[in-house]
Amino acid sequence: MPSAKNDPQAMLPLTPAVFHILLALADGERHGYSIMQEIAAHTEGKMRIGPTTLYRSIKHMLLDGLIVEADERPDPALDDERRRYYKLTSFGQQVALAETQRLEQALRVARSRPLLAGSISVVSNGGAE
Repeated sequence: MPSAKNDPQAMLPLTPAVFHILLALADGERHGYSIMQEIAAHTEGKMRIGPTTLYRSIKHMLLDGLIVEADERPDPALDDERRRYYKLTSFGQQVALAETQRLEQALRVARSRPLLAGSISVVSNGGAE
């Protein structure tokens, strides 16, 4: 039986904070404040995480092998040396993909339900019925 360290499915479901951190790191390395800004931007401000949630999540994600601290640093003249940069591991990418697939399946189920199907179609076509 595969352990959680090797099986992306064993890590699911992810918390919203962890999932959005993985998404923020999908484009490359980022430091903590940049991760928080990216999450706010790609959710149009609907989700904001604070430093406590961010760094608690990062601590667990490092231990779980989802992310690593980046070895290379920007030129010290261009960056604050106290910043820590993080990047996805290949396992982190696999977990993000597995969570995306899990959410897509949940959305398919939601759309198939008569009650939700009516409300989703109203929203998706601008409120026209």
